[in-house]
Amino acid sequence: MDILGKLFGSQARVKILRLFLLNPLEVYDTTMVAEKSKVSVAEARRELSLIKSAGILINKSFFKEILSKRSKNSKPKKKRVDGFQLKTTFPLLSAIKNLVVSGTPLNRDEIARRFKNVGKIKFLAISGIFIDEPEARVDVLIVGDNLKKRSIENVLRTIEAEIGKELSYGALETPEFLYRVSVYDKFVRDVLDFRHDRIIDKLGVE
Repeated sequence: MDILGKLFGSQARVKILRLFLLNPLEVYDTTMVAEKSKVSVAEARRELSLIKSAGILINKSFFKEILSKRSKNSKPKKKRVDGFQLKTTFPLLSAIKNLVVSGTPLNRDEIARRFKNVGKIKFLAISGIFIDEPEARVDVLIVGDNLKKRSIENVLRTIEAEIGKELSYGALETPEFLYRVSVYDKFVRDVLDFRHDRIIDKLGVE
């Protein structure tokens, strides 16, 4: 459990708070909160009740697509369900956001460690939410050899649950990346020419 987990009494609570603080207009039901925060439904239900009792969340119904359990091929139906949304008028919201969102437990070494088994990484850069650069093209750019897409996505889903925000990313094999650099590819230049933090750089590209 990190420092915020100790202060707030629960790591699950911190992850759920981050989810709502970074997605203030979204409405989530208990199941969605559990999935996105990677906690059990029981934990999500307990923490949501506590957070709502503190006045940070409000109840709000919304339409959710529900798949029929009888037939996998049937079209999803929309059903009105009860959910939760951030109460943007909560008086201490700014202070809580500064504490919870800026207190993300992932530092540069930890990010590098998380991705070490996704292939032979030659270049790893972060931007976007990690360095408070909202206009960034991607949050994570990974370049390497024999990259494992599924492993990369699994790592990203885990990080998303911890920081409370869906991540955008790019993953390129080394030859393709170097070719794109040589032809001044817009996607690559949008990353390299704007503010980013190079966690791993074995290619020395500019």
